[in-house]
Amino acid sequence: MIVAVDVGGTFTDFVALDEEGRLITFKLLSTPKSPEAAVINGLSRVGKIGEVLHASTIGTNALLGQVGLELPKVALFTTKGFRDVVEIGRQNRPRLYDLYFEKPRPLVPRELRFEIEERVLADGTVLKEVDPDEVSRHAKTAADAGVVSVAVSFLHSYINSSNEIKAGEVLRRYFRYVSLSSEVAPEPREYERTSTVVVNAALMPLVGRYLEELGKYVESLGGRLYVMSSSGGLVTVEEAVRKPVHLIESGPAGGVVAAAEFAKMLGLPKIISFDMGGTTAKAGTVVNYEPNITTEYEVGGEAHHGRLVKGSGYPVRFPFIDLAEVSAGGGTIIWRDEGGALRVGPISAGADPGPVCYGRGSTEPTITDANVVLGRVAQLLGGEMRLDSQAATKAFKKLGDPVEVAWSAVRLANLEMARAVRLVTVERGLDPSDFVLFAFGGAGPQHAAELAEELGVRTVVIPPEPGVFTALGMLFADSKFEARASYPKDLEEGYRRLEESLATINPTYYVRLADVRYQGQGWELVVPVGRPAAFEEVKRAFEEKHLATYGFKLDRPIEVVTIRVFAVVARRKPKLREPAAVGEPRPSYRKVYFGEWIDTPVYNREKLPLGFKLEGPAIVEERHSVTVVPPRWRLEVGPAGALVLRL
Repeated sequence: MIVAVDVGGTFTDFVALDEEGRLITFKLLSTPKSPEAAVINGLSRVGKIGEVLHASTIGTNALLGQVGLELPKVALFTTKGFRDVVEIGRQNRPRLYDLYFEKPRPLVPRELRFEIEERVLADGTVLKEVDPDEVSRHAKTAADAGVVSVAVSFLHSYINSSNEIKAGEVLRRYFRYVSLSSEVAPEPREYERTSTVVVNAALMPLVGRYLEELGKYVESLGGRLYVMSSSGGLVTVEEAVRKPVHLIESGPAGGVVAAAEFAKMLGLPKIISFDMGGTTAKAGTVVNYEPNITTEYEVGGEAHHGRLVKGSGYPVRFPFIDLAEVSAGGGTIIWRDEGGALRVGPISAGADPGPVCYGRGSTEPTITDANVVLGRVAQLLGGEMRLDSQAATKAFKKLGDPVEVAWSAVRLANLEMARAVRLVTVERGLDPSDFVLFAFGGAGPQHAAELAEELGVRTVVIPPEPGVFTALGMLFADSKFEARASYPKDLEEGYRRLEESLATINPTYYVRLADVRYQGQGWELVVPVGRPAAFEEVKRAFEEKHLATYGFKLDRPIEVVTIRVFAVVARRKPKLREPAAVGEPRPSYRKVYFGEWIDTPVYNREKLPLGFKLEGPAIVEERHSVTVVPPRWRLEVGPAGALVLRL
């Protein structure tokens, strides 16, 4: 049996696929202070296990300062004269007029940054070789200071890594965890590369212990553990421990992968992936069945309406599925500011105590409570979790008329989520009205149709098992390993060398990408590269993307800064069962608020036959989610049981 586990801020989701192709799904409340507790509890219920596919937020949570996930002492070994690069940074001020703004605390204090007299020139020439005795002397000082993990970032090591490799050989005599920038992020830009390797070194002991302990538990059950990476592929525990930056956006990537695979089944080449869970809502785009990839990210920083605020966190140069995230989940708290204006988020009720309607002691109303007050949601977990609508209504009374406040809060949440979608569409040169909205997560189907109207999208798809769809997505994911190099002298030869370095994993196929810019530009765009790699084809792809993204092209030469290869090992995909072809479901009825109270039919999704159609308003309930069909929308049950909503 294959089991996929997605640890979220509110629930930990489990999807198991047995040998006969049947899906077993369930949710447990997350245990944020000990995330492995909920994972082990769930796995103990499954039975015999072959593989466990795991998405974890432990890396992100540690960098955000979660209690119980303290980062270890880290040392940085760098070229003489460059010890302060990681602290000076880019001098970005996230809040320009805030006189009290403080930059993020450096992950390595100044006294643990050691300068080494070595030098590699920009063309790769070694001007001064590293002295092993000097490295050893500083290593002893670091070890005496309690350092457990070391980052190495030498000047121009992305062109010639020989000095870093020699330093690493010495450091491994003293430390178990050693991270080289030439292995983690072989790219130019000294600050971003150094920041990436420091983040990697800081996470290595924490992620290593967590995954190694969980891996041993899985092995005791007869299985093997794989981890979802931020780029949308599965990696081994060994790869994740060596490069824990893989895991920073581990969880959200699974949902986009599932959406891409499901879109392929339905023949929909352009989709918006919309994942609304208990804590946040996340949006991404899939074009021609491939998720969009970005190579820059700031972990542990601030977000403003879904946009990462540059300079507020720790830059990481690594492949990530391009996502925008906002604080608008089912557990997001609704409140009024000092001026009396209604606000939604960013604070979340989380898993404990959760929304008021859960009956776990909370008194602050949330988005889930708003949907309960409006009659849209009446139960969770197939009726196992009854919701207290009276308590939710009482919580809203301190903000005003409960129904009016709940209705306004839902619309405010939809506006906030629309901003996130526009970040990954309009700001990438894409028109959201050309796309189909794929909505999932426990709360996503409740808001999908009204969100689509806000965006000008006329078709919405609610896939099977939307409440655990991110975990389901890991069952569709292939194994994926990445290699990269900077400033290749010959494109095709450069790609061949990267593919040869990954050949031992016996990939099914390779994916080629390139980071390209106009000469003189400060940042690159990522474009696909064909076989054989032709410079003119790369230039054409880059200029098309530049025009779509920024609205103009330049009469200027281009340069390929970094080439990267993904080696993909295809895995067997689960086959989802088609719904019954016949049946006449009988709904129950309850009052639901759509600007006015309407007596609304309520259907059980499991009893809807293939091809079944209905006119909104309607409610479709299932074990882990609820789909809201507003007035004017039509619903049809499509292939694999997908609910297709059209305006």
